[in-house]
Amino acid sequence: MTGEAPMTGETPMTAASPADAPAATPPAHGAGPVRAIWSLLLRSIATKPRVAGLGLLGLGAVVIGVAIRAANPLDRAGATWSLVDSYGLSLLVPVVALLFGSAALGDVSEDGTLVYLWLRPVSRGWLALSAFAAAVSAAIPIAVVPLVIGAALGGGGAKLLAATAAGATLATVAYSAVFCGLGLRVRRALAWGLAYLLIWEQAVSRVSHGAARASLYISTRSLAAHVAGRQPPRNAVAWTTGLVLPLVVTAVALLLTARSLDRGEIA
Repeated sequence: MTGEAPMTGETPMTAASPADAPAATPPAHGAGPVRAIWSLLLRSIATKPRVAGLGLLGLGAVVIGVAIRAANPLDRAGATWSLVDSYGLSLLVPVVALLFGSAALGDVSEDGTLVYLWLRPVSRGWLALSAFAAAVSAAIPIAVVPLVIGAALGGGGAKLLAATAAGATLATVAYSAVFCGLGLRVRRALAWGLAYLLIWEQAVSRVSHGAARASLYISTRSLAAHVAGRQPPRNAVAWTTGLVLPLVVTAVALLLTARSLDRGEIA
C-alpha cells in the first residue's frame, strides 16, 4: 500500500458555470437545434392565461372592424385606417410583442432553467434566434392576424390590407427582437418595456423629429401610411427608412442578445 487513491479510470467532476460549460460535442448549427429550442420556448411562453388575455386584446381589433362595417360610415377607409393606426400599431402589436418577447428568455432566466439551454451543444446565436422565433410565432397569430381580419371587415380596401399586414408584421418582428434581449438582461422587463413604449415611442418620438428617426413606432406607421396612401404621422420618416430601420434594429438586437448569452449577462 502506498497511500495513494485507487485508480478507477474516472476523472473527478468539477462544476462549470453556464457561460463557459464545455459541451461534449461542438456547437450545433442549422434548423434542427433551432426547431427543438423554438418548440420548447414556444410552449413555455404561450401559456393559457397569457394567450387568453392577449387573445382578448386581439379580438378587440376584429370587434372594431365589425362595428365599422355595421356603422357603415361615409369614410370607411378612414375609419379602418384609424383602427390599424390608433389601435393596432399603437397598442395591440407592441404590447403583444412585449409580453411574448420579454418572456422568451426572461421566463427561463428567472426560473433557473436557462442553464439547461446553455448546456445544449448549440451556439449562442442560434439560441437567441430560437427565442426570437418563438416570440414572433406566438405574437403574429394574436396581434397581426386579428388586425388584418379587422381591417378586412372594416372594408378599407386591398391597399389598406397590404399596409396593415406589412406594418404590423414588421413591427412585431422588430419589437420581439428588442424585448427578447430586454427580458434576458433586466429584471421587471415588463415595467421597463412599458416605460419604453409610453415614454419613447408614444411621447418623445411624437414631438421630436430626431427621436422619430430612431422610433419603431413612427417607422412602421410611416411605412404603413405610405402603402395605404394615407396621411403620414407627425414626424414621419421616408418609407425606405420605415422599412430599413426595423430590420436593422432586429439584426442588432439579436446580435446583442447572442452576445449577452455568450457572456452570461443575465438579470
